[in-house]
Amino acid sequence: MTNSSNKGQASTDKFEIVEPLGKRVLIRKDEDKKETKGGIRLPDNIEIPTITGRVVAVSSEITNDPLVPLSKYDKVLFNPKSAIPVDFEGSNRLFVVDLEHVVAVFRRGDVDG
Repeated sequence: MTNSSNKGQASTDKFEIVEPLGKRVLIRKDEDKKETKGGIRLPDNIEIPTITGRVVAVSSEITNDPLVPLSKYDKVLFNPKSAIPVDFEGSNRLFVVDLEHVVAVFRRGDVDG
């Protein structure tokens, strides 16, 4: 079916990016764990909640603030109860998270003494 009219096009357009606004970041949540650290396999109906993920996008307000040490691709720890899920890429686990609910950034330590 060809689209000869722009009428109703907004409802069928696919978004290409999600840009967080204000002091927020877009995070792709890591996969939920199905096994404990000791190697015990958990039933499918039980999951250990994972609250780590990778920053996919950062709002311009955060980018322009030199006091905020977050950037795209950082691995972070966040509070999932306050995260807003984004149904954007199907099975991907995207969440918009207020900066105040990002509680830690994982950094590599210096190998030198």
